[in-house]
Amino acid sequence: MGKVQIVPWFWVPGALGLLAIVNLVVPLTIWGWVTGLCYFAVSTTLLSRGLRHRRAMRFGPANVVTATRSALVGVVCALVVTSFPAPPVLATAIVVPTLLLDAVDGWVARRTASETPLGARFDMEVDAFLLFVLSVAVAPTVGWWAIAIGLMRYAFVAAGWVLPWMRAQLPPRYWRKIVTAVCGISLVVALSRLAPLPVSIAVVAIGLVLLIESFGRDVLWLARHRIGTEPARSTVETNAGYDSQTKVR
Repeated sequence: MGKVQIVPWFWVPGALGLLAIVNLVVPLTIWGWVTGLCYFAVSTTLLSRGLRHRRAMRFGPANVVTATRSALVGVVCALVVTSFPAPPVLATAIVVPTLLLDAVDGWVARRTASETPLGARFDMEVDAFLLFVLSVAVAPTVGWWAIAIGLMRYAFVAAGWVLPWMRAQLPPRYWRKIVTAVCGISLVVALSRLAPLPVSIAVVAIGLVLLIESFGRDVLWLARHRIGTEPARSTVETNAGYDSQTKVR
């Protein structure tokens, strides 16, 4: 097998450029810079390891789109750490295109025939971490219970470490993708502070209820279909709430 032709460290200079631009608008603290740099370093290292493990021969145009979205997530992290709660206008201006790009990378993957399981995993992890950062960012405004949105997927994965049957493959379900989108939109509404506080609390609560329903349905399905203790396939790649099979690259 050949070596990976493109190692994804190429997007780090662009990510640093985004941090520098944001720094001109809202000066980042040292911890903001450290957070952003650590995110870029860790995410790119893990992605590079994934490419080597999969013996990938190219990075793929869809992954370039996801890497761009991941860079924006890193900027949001730095901004949230610098100013907590984050400046609503600037944070919203960064998060909105980040969410919109989530609909682009799958389309690019299908148009360029660059679908890979690694691309789907990459996309899913960016989605999950973005929801976590957004839930933390809005928690001071709507209530700390909102962090449950960001922690839900990680709690599900942690449960799989204890209960092997929860790591089995789940059937594709488009509803997961809809719920993830609703959660992202509801958190952006709260982040922007354009709506009255009761409205923001209500929409975030709706997102949380839908996410609980989605995860709960998958847990019940796994419980009903468990066979022995060996998982058919790790839910790290296909799990409740984040349906990687709807966007395989």
